[in-house]
Amino acid sequence: MENIISNEAVDKNKLENAKKIIVDLQNELNTCLKDGCGPFLAGIYDNDNNLIAKCTNSVVKENCSNNHAEMNTIKLAQEKLKTYDLSSYNLKIYITAEPCIMCLGAIMWSGIKEVYYSVPSNDVEKITGFDEGFKPNWLEEFKKRGITVYGNIETDLGKKVLLEYVKQGNIIYKPNR
Repeated sequence: MENIISNEAVDKNKLENAKKIIVDLQNELNTCLKDGCGPFLAGIYDNDNNLIAKCTNSVVKENCSNNHAEMNTIKLAQEKLKTYDLSSYNLKIYITAEPCIMCLGAIMWSGIKEVYYSVPSNDVEKITGFDEGFKPNWLEEFKKRGITVYGNIETDLGKKVLLEYVKQGNIIYKPNR
C-alpha cells in the first residue's frame, strides 16, 4: 500500500492521473536503461495531459553532472516553448523518483506548478547510493511558492526499476569524497 504524501489535501483525480503517467514512465525507463541512460525519467505535461517534454538522466552518457532527468526535461520544455518562465503554461512534472536538491531548485525557478514523483529519496539512496542532498522542509517551501507536490506514487514499480539498474552493474555516479 502506498503512503502518498502531498502538500495539499489529496485530490483523487490528480492522484489517479499521476499513477497512470508514472507507471508509463517507469515502464518506458526500463527500455531506456538498455540504451545507456541513467535510472531516472521525467515528463512535463500541460493541463490537458499533452506531453510537452520528456527526458532521461544522461549524466554518465554525456559526462555532465547537471544532466538529471528533471534538468534535461525542463531545458527541453523551455526550448520548445521558447521561454525560461514556464509559469503561464501551468505545467506539471512527473518523475520516476523524488527530485534531488539540484532538481528542486530547477523546478522552482522554471515556473512548473505541480510535481508528482515515485520513489522517495531515502529509497533511492538505499538502492543506488546516490546522495540526494540536503532538502529540509522542501514540501512546505514549495507550498509557500504555490507548487503542489504529490509523492510516493507507484513506489514498488519504481524501486524494481532502480534495483534492476544496480543489478545490471550500471554506474552510480557520485563524486569521490
